Amino acid sequence: MNSFELNVARLFDGEHWHSNSTVSIEQGRISAIAPCDASAVTDGMLVPGFIDIQVNGGGGVLLNTAPTKETLACMMQAHARFGTSAMLPTVITDSLVTMQQAADAVAEAIAAGEPGILGIHFEGPHLSVPKKGVHPASQIRPLSAEELALYQRTDLGIRMVTVAPETIPPQQIRQLVAAGVIVFLGHSNADAATVQAALQAGATGFTHLYNAMSPLTSREPGMVGVALADPASWCGIILDGYHMDPIAAKVALAAKPPGKLLLVTDAMSPVGTSDTEFAFFDGKVTRQGNKLTNEAGSLAGSVLDMAAAVQYAVQVLGLELAEALRMAALYPAEAIGCADVRGKLQPGYLADMVLLTDDLQCQRSWWQGQPLWLGN
Repeated sequence: MNSFELNVARLFDGEHWHSNSTVSIEQGRISAIAPCDASAVTDGMLVPGFIDIQVNGGGGVLLNTAPTKETLACMMQAHARFGTSAMLPTVITDSLVTMQQAADAVAEAIAAGEPGILGIHFEGPHLSVPKKGVHPASQIRPLSAEELALYQRTDLGIRMVTVAPETIPPQQIRQLVAAGVIVFLGHSNADAATVQAALQAGATGFTHLYNAMSPLTSREPGMVGVALADPASWCGIILDGYHMDPIAAKVALAAKPPGKLLLVTDAMSPVGTSDTEFAFFDGKVTRQGNKLTNEAGSLAGSVLDMAAAVQYAVQVLGLELAEALRMAALYPAEAIGCADVRGKLQPGYLADMVLLTDDLQCQRSWWQGQPLWLGN
C-alpha cells in the first residue's frame, strides 16, 4: 500500500538538492533515495509537500459556513492542486456552536484518515475589536470554560489558537500551552510589554505578520516590533502582493533568523474556482483579480495558494528557491511540531511530496504516498 518508486530530474530533500534520483516509498514513507540514470527521469523537481497552517476555505466552500468533513475534503482537494499536502483548516471568530461543529468535522476527518488534515486552527474569537479586521465584532469574547474544553479535546490532531494578548492574559496562555495547544498572537492592539508577557507565557508565534496588529513606531514597538525583534517566535506571512508590501517582507526577512518566517495563504473559498463573490456572515466578499475585499473595502483573506506564495518569494523577493521551499514546508512543520516526520524528503519521513515544473507550477502532489493531485 502506497509503495512505489519515482525517478526525478531534481530533488530537494529539505536541506540539499540532488540530481537524477530514485525515490523509494514504502508504506507511505520514504525508504531510500539513490542515484539513477538520467535517461529514466521525470522532468521537474520533487520537493517536500507544502504545509499551510491558515486555510479558511477553498474549492468554493468556507469552513465557517459549512463546518463538515465534506467541506474539509473539498478544501484539501482544491489546495492539493497547488502543492499543499497538509493543512490546518481554520475557523475564524464565530459562535461556540460553529466552532464545535468545525472541531467535530476535523475529528471525523482525522478518524477516517482523510488526507491532508493535520488538525485545526481557531483564529479567534479571543481577539481585539480595534484590530478585528473582517472578524465579526459581535462574536469576539474572552475565553470561557466551554471554549477551553473545546481546545483541550484530544481527537483534533494539532490544535492551534490565535489570540490577542490583551484579551487572553498570561495565565490563560499558560493553561492553553499546558494542554498542548499552540498559541499564536494576532488581531491585537496590544503594547509591546503585553506582547512580551504573552511570549513569556508560552505563545510561540504571530498570525499574518503586520496585518491586524499594533504597528512598530519609534517609542511604542507594538506587536509588529516585538514579532520582528524576538528571535524565537515564528511569523506567518501572506505573500499575495496585497497583505504585505515587498519592502515590508524584506524587512521581516532581514530581522528574523532563518527558519522563523513561514508562508501561509489565509485562503478563502474562491481558491481553485472562478468565483467572484461569496457570502460572508451578514455581507459578502468580492474578488477583483486576486484581491478579496468586503463591502467596507477591507481585505478579507486571500485567493493565494502555496505554489503562488513560493513563486512570489523567489520572483519578487529574490529568495533562493531552497529557502522559499523551506518556508512552505519545513518551517511550518517546525512551528506546529511535526518536523520529525514532515517538511523533508529523507528516509523515514512521510512521503508528503510535490512535483513542480521548472517554473514552480504544481504537476502532482502526494500525502503519505497517496496521490492527491495528478495533474490535468
